[in-house]
Amino acid sequence: MAPELKLLADLRAAESQAPVPTSPSDISLLDAYSRAVVDVAERLSPSVVKIEVEGRQKTPQRPQRGRQRRGPENTSGSGSGFLFTPDGYLLTNSHVVHDARSIVVLLNDGERATANLVGDDPDTDLAMIRIEGLHHPAAALGSSAALRVGELVVAIGNPYGFECTVTAGVVSALGRTFRSQGGRLMDNVIQTDAALNPGNSGGPLLNGRGEVVGVNTAVILPAQGLSFAVGISTARWVIPLLLKEGRVRRSMLGLGVQNAPVLRRVVRHHGLLHDSGVLVIHVEPRGPASRAGLREGDVIVALDNHPVSSVDDLHRRLSGDAVGHALTLALLRGGVQKLEVSITPDESPDKN
Repeated sequence: MAPELKLLADLRAAESQAPVPTSPSDISLLDAYSRAVVDVAERLSPSVVKIEVEGRQKTPQRPQRGRQRRGPENTSGSGSGFLFTPDGYLLTNSHVVHDARSIVVLLNDGERATANLVGDDPDTDLAMIRIEGLHHPAAALGSSAALRVGELVVAIGNPYGFECTVTAGVVSALGRTFRSQGGRLMDNVIQTDAALNPGNSGGPLLNGRGEVVGVNTAVILPAQGLSFAVGISTARWVIPLLLKEGRVRRSMLGLGVQNAPVLRRVVRHHGLLHDSGVLVIHVEPRGPASRAGLREGDVIVALDNHPVSSVDDLHRRLSGDAVGHALTLALLRGGVQKLEVSITPDESPDKN
């Protein structure tokens, strides 16, 4: 017998002798998993939509040599979103609808509806839009704080324009941080291995009970099984702010800064909790820092008695509640002298 035929015969024999999982417990386990995913997909798919946008690119600042400067160009794209109220409010990603001139929503039943932007927060990559109507199928918002690593999650979206695609996986990690387009860190990001692709952005991440626990936001394309979602607890905080003002207010000090180490002898001398701080490399004229007397070369180590060891620590403390309120800033000057100054943050300019 030829070697190829013998190999084929051996493979078939091995296949016929392989044990078949007929245990009732195995079958019930598989059925339970399948039933959970099928149930979530059937109940929640009607609330998931495809979002089509048309935007406008900014004119390039430096045209290539030999070419004339071109005007703004129309751009288009698509993503996902989901209804969370019967009267037409939807959540999606900021990067899906940011700077869009027109937003069209394709509902699960094939109906197309024009949407209006309610609010947009690039720093959490969340946005809210609305369509007309009073009886839309709405998804229930759950709690990302109750998630556990290993828990079943289901993602629904429109990857590469393929509408209402369902994938499932588990929560791989909790409490991740992810850099937003604005430079701030998004905290408490959910990592999952549910397969996501471009176009899934803005779609819901659901638990086994069909509750929204996250808004899918990013994938690492060269990797496999690395997908991220903004926790729904963050969205619950952002939603009322977007409804009220259309944006999330944050405060600013009028500084250019970078992370910097602090000498160990200085840390010990002043009883600091960290061996790093935030180095001031630029002070904006007439800004809060300038009015407070900060100088280039100062190293910020605390804000209102909260240690500051990095730029991200500083960002976390500069919420909208700090606007117009005097805060105590602790800093090192000349590398060794510790000072405390009073500083009153201004409101950060609107990025939208």
